[in-house]
Amino acid sequence: MAGEKVLSYNDVLLRESDLDILRGPYYLNDQIIEFYFSYLSSIYPLNDILLVPPSISFWITNCPDTDSLKDFLEPLNLSDKNLVIFPVNDNDNVAQAEGGSHWSLLAFHRKGNAFIHHDSSGGHNNMHARRLFKAVVGFMGSHRKASDVMYIECKDSPQQVNGYDCGLYVIAIAKVMCCWYQSDESKDKDGLWFSAVRERVSPGIVAEMRNEILDLIKSLMVAKQKGRP
Repeated sequence: MAGEKVLSYNDVLLRESDLDILRGPYYLNDQIIEFYFSYLSSIYPLNDILLVPPSISFWITNCPDTDSLKDFLEPLNLSDKNLVIFPVNDNDNVAQAEGGSHWSLLAFHRKGNAFIHHDSSGGHNNMHARRLFKAVVGFMGSHRKASDVMYIECKDSPQQVNGYDCGLYVIAIAKVMCCWYQSDESKDKDGLWFSAVRERVSPGIVAEMRNEILDLIKSLMVAKQKGRP
């Protein structure tokens, strides 16, 4: 059954319908992105990296009240994070859960004092990414003024070749960024990860991630049945 629960991982509940999306190929929903972000947080358990769940990212983007947003963001300890990764969705209807038709990724890099937007569809989500940037930039705890923090649209971010893999590009780029940050890999001249993303994110690699994520979920299901953490 489509609604049957198949895995509870950290705070994320996956159902058979989520696996159907991965088998698809279909546009990824919030649950799959949140699951993989949670998984990345487990394999890269660094206190200064934060992968923000889609629902929280969406709420930050659309919160109308600054005071409420301040209280909401406090537990995230953004001022302690050197790398923060936000999924961006083009849903404009706050009353519609899991709406929208395109995902992209916005990342804050403290050392570079910049937010960088990766969009696999030629800047489709630029307006929504800028809205998120403007909403959150004043809460990052930078010693510099919020007006000094740069917003960069990554012009050569890998591009999708169909209408449904945007969420996979978000996941793939987030994975590369976490690996890049933890390792001693050489950095670009501006100290960023663009070269690593160009080398490791391509349409072929992204397409393979559907099966990679399915296999990961199945292995976690087996481990849970055997009583392993």
